[in-house]
Formats: sequence, structure tokens, C-alpha cells
Amino acid sequence: MANKVVNAVEDAVTTLLDRAPRGLARVMYRFYENRLRSEFDPAALPQHVAVLADGNRRWARLNAPGQPVEIGYQAGADKLKQFVRWCDEVKIQVVTLWVLSTDNLRRSKDEELLPLLRVIVNLVDELAATGKYQVMVVGDLGLLPADSAAELTRAATATQRVRGMHVNVAVSYGGRHELRDAVRSLLATEAAAGNTLESLAESLEIDQISEHLYTKGQPDPDLIIRTSGEQRLSGFLMWQSAHSEFYFCEALWPDFRKVDFYRALRSYSDRERRFGK
Repeated sequence: MANKVVNAVEDAVTTLLDRAPRGLARVMYRFYENRLRSEFDPAALPQHVAVLADGNRRWARLNAPGQPVEIGYQAGADKLKQFVRWCDEVKIQVVTLWVLSTDNLRRSKDEELLPLLRVIVNLVDELAATGKYQVMVVGDLGLLPADSAAELTRAATATQRVRGMHVNVAVSYGGRHELRDAVRSLLATEAAAGNTLESLAESLEIDQISEHLYTKGQPDPDLIIRTSGEQRLSGFLMWQSAHSEFYFCEALWPDFRKVDFYRALRSYSDRERRFGK
């Protein structure tokens, strides 16, 4: 209840700041950001943050009516680059960005999909070019045009030896697809080792499945953020999110601010994590 009151007061304050002259608003937002960050306990911050960056097309319709929807995709990509920097500043170790789902691939027409893929390829290129992040593309790249898949793979591969923050970019990603691919990989591995289905059925353990996920070897997400007011996971990291904390934000993704990120971190640090116990 106390958190809801605090959030309501802060929402009212930020609404006033949004209407203030730009210079004053910038100064006050910086003060607010610093105050929020001063409240963080570094030991209580998440190790892995994942985000469903939702609302780019709605943002485009509201802010650039009549313009190509690619404007919203680019605004969303620019915000993702900012988000990665914010996570790096507070020493998050792993970030996962969901930028294109398998459902989007099925629903989208070529005239919508191809501009989005251009934006995604450029995003991965720019993240890799910083030399600060180890970038990994996760998803079923076989569903993408071959040239886009090759460009994404090339950019990510170039960062394999980078020791900085790990950034997963989920492209052509679906939770059910990931579980299907994990099972296929597990069965193929067991068959190559000469094991039968019967022996696998008797001995299969949870960790064996985890070892075949796209994110194998990584910590599961501690905090998952979704924007645009939607309050569902839509299949995002279905296996890995079993004990994740969720934070839902009303802002459309391009409007997501550093203060919103800090409030998500504060909300996370205020929770008592039970891990299903």
C-alpha cells in the first residue's frame, strides 16, 4: 500500500515536470534520478534484467501520424541503446531485449517486417561496435531472411571475447519455439551418445533441459520489465522466468525514462524473493 501511495505521488510530480519548461524539467528529472539511485543497495539489484519493449507502433501512431511505422521502430531501438547503457551504469551483468517474436513474424507483412529487420540489424551492429558488450542473438534465426540472419550472427560473433556486460537480443524468439528447440537438441545429443528414449525418460532431470536453452549457462532473469500497460509475458523466457519478479509500466517503450527504470529497480529491491518456497 505504501509503495502504491509513493508511486501515485511520484506520478503526479512527473506529470507536472512533463509540463514544465524543458530546461527546468531536465534539471528536476536529474535531481529525481539521483535521489532514486541513492536509495539503491547494490547488493539488492538484479543480476539479470529482461525487457519486453512494447508499444513502438502505438508510439508512432500517436507521435508521427501518417508517417511510416519504421519511425516507431527506430525510436524504440534508440531507447534500447539507452536502456543498455543504464543497465551498464548500475552494473547489471546480463540484459535481455526482446525485439521480435515468432508471432510478429507470422502476423507481419513484408512491408512492415523488412524495415523492422533493418532497424534490428542496425541495433545489433551498434551495440557490438561499442566494444563494451558481449552481444548474443537468441531465437530461431532460421525463420528470418538469410541475409538478415547472417548479419546478426556476424555482428554478435565479433563480440565473443568481450568481457563486458552480456546483452541478449531476442530476435525471432518465442518461448514455445525455444522449448521445442531445447527438446530437439537434447534428443539429438542423447541419440549421438547412444542413449535410448526409454533411458532418457527414466533419467531426465530439469538441468538437462536448461542446458539446451538459448540462454544456457546464463543466470535466469531476476527482473522482467514490460511497457505499454500490457500485463502478460506473451511467452517470453517461459522456462527461465519461473521465479522472476515482474514490473509493468504504462509508458510506451520510446517514452520509457531512466526514472521509470530506477523505479523498477526500487520495486524489485523492496520485494522479498521466495523462489517458490
